[in-house]
Amino acid sequence: MLQICCFLCRGVGIMSKEKRRDTKGGKSKHLNGLTKKHVTDVGKGLFVGFCGPPKPKKVRFCEVGRDEFDQKTAILFSNQEPQDADYSISNNPSLDYQVESLIFARLPRWEHWKLCLLNKRNLNLVRSGEIFKIRREIKSAEPSVCMLASGESSWWMFDGGFESRRKLPVVPSDVCFHSGDKESVCAGTQLLVSGREIDGIVIWRYELAINKWFKGPSMRNPRCLFASTTCGNYAFVAGGIGASANSRVYDTAEMYNPETGSWETLPRMKRRRKLCSGCFMDDRFYVVGGRNELGELTCGEYFDQVKNQWILIPDMLKDDPVLTCHSPPLIAVANNELYSIEASSNQLKLYLKKSNTWKPLGLVPVRADCNRGWGVAFKSLGNELVVIGGALSTSSMVASGSYGGGDCMAIYSCRPDPEACEQTWKAIDSGRYKLSHFIMNCSIMFA
Repeated sequence: MLQICCFLCRGVGIMSKEKRRDTKGGKSKHLNGLTKKHVTDVGKGLFVGFCGPPKPKKVRFCEVGRDEFDQKTAILFSNQEPQDADYSISNNPSLDYQVESLIFARLPRWEHWKLCLLNKRNLNLVRSGEIFKIRREIKSAEPSVCMLASGESSWWMFDGGFESRRKLPVVPSDVCFHSGDKESVCAGTQLLVSGREIDGIVIWRYELAINKWFKGPSMRNPRCLFASTTCGNYAFVAGGIGASANSRVYDTAEMYNPETGSWETLPRMKRRRKLCSGCFMDDRFYVVGGRNELGELTCGEYFDQVKNQWILIPDMLKDDPVLTCHSPPLIAVANNELYSIEASSNQLKLYLKKSNTWKPLGLVPVRADCNRGWGVAFKSLGNELVVIGGALSTSSMVASGSYGGGDCMAIYSCRPDPEACEQTWKAIDSGRYKLSHFIMNCSIMFA
């Protein structure tokens, strides 16, 4: 992991072995004789050198971890006194802003707050969101789990390994919004939360770069109980129902672009559906299950971008037992394979695309059956599946209906093996996070 320490750490000088001179107090080493800025490859990293006077007063340094680079590098000199935490460099070139931004973008995202303490330019790099654009371009974006647990007034954001967390500001909405049902989806560095306020359905938008909530933008057809998913920098929603008491179930779909802050209408689905689930697989937006005015839906469908139309998949959930008042299907995609948790049995299943059937892969270590699937978060983090809810400590507790983790949430992950009959689940949190086991909302953000 790349580690960069500037001003905040103890300086370690990297001095030239060719230029040395004696002083009264001993020997002093310094770089001298550089006539132009140069960048040289050193192993896996870069050495960035700059011209400077023979007697530098101040030293800025940058230490790079051995896992990315082989040497400590980049020494800057200045004849000026520090000004507002910045060294003013007179007649000396500073580290190229683009190179510096590329280096900082490789920092773990949970260390970005330190950059804001260095100077105004780095503060703007973070708060403008530019650092997150760079991270996407160099494929350094990291997953974060955005979660709202029962009894909490604020959302929590966890890093992908659940080693760190931060509490987000409270959504500045009314009591109707906070106490009602909500849906959530991430788009780039934005978390979108849809719910009902006294005046109707609204969307609150959390901006990661500045750590604040903003209202809007509203969908073209405001809705609740809809399917949603994320692909790249975009969010997709489909189905649901409007705010009015006599609203029909929707067959409409929309795509959100965080760069423009606008929603784009997609073609209508083949079926009206609410309480459905969405995912992206094979570069297609899938909508699975749900119900409409006629009852439960066992079909699914996906949006074909080439044909610009929806393709129906009959009997996609035909083998799932129908439960009254059950949650939307618990689905997640890992390694471009679709997995689901059967709420009635806690069974993990793999979708076989060619035969349109499901293969059982053993039990999951949480109680999805306790509340008919409600309160369980089932997501993918790269090639891993993550399930969050109330834990089972032993197989005997499946029959007894007892929790192994008490009232606190349990987090498990696994790398699914489609050929195995049982999966190896790893407990992640070890009881560190004392949040309710009933998860209201959960979304994954890559930034």
